[in-house]
Amino acid sequence: MTARTTGTVRIVGAGLLGSSIGHALVALGVDVVLADASRSALRLALDYGAGRAEAADDRPGLVVVAVPPDAAADVVAAELATWPDATVTDVASVKRGVLAELRTAGAAIERYVGSHPMAGRERGGPVAARADLFLGRPWVIAAPPESALEGVRRVEALALDLGAVPTTLSAAAHDDAVALVSHVPQLVSTLLARRLLDAPDEAVSLAGPGLRDTTRIAASDPGLWVQILALNATPVAEQLRAFRDDLDRALAALADPDAPGARRALAELLADGGSGVARIPGKHGQSKRFSTITVLVEDRPGELARLLTEIGELGVNMEDLRLEHSPGAQVGLAEIAVLPEVEQRLIDELLTRGWQLGAAE
Repeated sequence: MTARTTGTVRIVGAGLLGSSIGHALVALGVDVVLADASRSALRLALDYGAGRAEAADDRPGLVVVAVPPDAAADVVAAELATWPDATVTDVASVKRGVLAELRTAGAAIERYVGSHPMAGRERGGPVAARADLFLGRPWVIAAPPESALEGVRRVEALALDLGAVPTTLSAAAHDDAVALVSHVPQLVSTLLARRLLDAPDEAVSLAGPGLRDTTRIAASDPGLWVQILALNATPVAEQLRAFRDDLDRALAALADPDAPGARRALAELLADGGSGVARIPGKHGQSKRFSTITVLVEDRPGELARLLTEIGELGVNMEDLRLEHSPGAQVGLAEIAVLPEVEQRLIDELLTRGWQLGAAE
């Protein structure tokens, strides 16, 4: 594959996002320069091959700022001043505040293109980086009206090179959107996980995929999320108030489940949740609902690989794959999402080949 991104790309910040961008570009043959205020983080990212060290004659055409959100505006302003011929983008998860600070500072807004890849992991740092982090994920381009078209095209090319799907939003629309789809889910997941602190051991031991799925992101870095939530406080608070209203409706119904209308209120809340899930984009951004087949996989070397190979031999495309394995268990669960029209054929073929199927939660 030939990279759309040309010239030297400078990445400031060698954490998860910065290093992942570096790995993906290096794999395409792009010249990547890494910089980071932390010498240890930079050294690790260099050792893992996410780019090379700075040189005196570097002249980047694109600068990617991948630093914590509360430092993004200052670093973007500095990079704009240092590299007068470069387009500068940042990947901070909040855009409105960064743009406002740059305007206040009198920065060269015409060379700034705000952006945000909707991708991440619970773990951070250069060790957790991976070149495929952005594959199929939306990459929001929130360019201010003053941005030069050439710069916008450079950032679009970067997103496409990383396998992401460029999406255009204003800074304000972006922040409102991520409050709903990213920031509130983080808080809800965290608050649910917090209920486990004082839960009896016998209760926690019963946890299954449902609890693991809904609390997975609760393990994210608290320091980073304090920054994100503080910088996007107003939209997040608006979404939380609406969430609180729904909780109040549920609490009122549960206070007396036999009261007239109580069960209907619960049913409507649950049904609305199902309708909301149906709107979440599926693979490649398509709003599809997939069928899930759960396969029991013995805990021994090569079994999962054998399952995936056989599915491929059957000509069935997996739309999604989730693995569930409890410590000490002799079997794991592979939840395979496929298009509804191939579900029964895959079930029949897997049973014929001796696989044991279970019910998905």
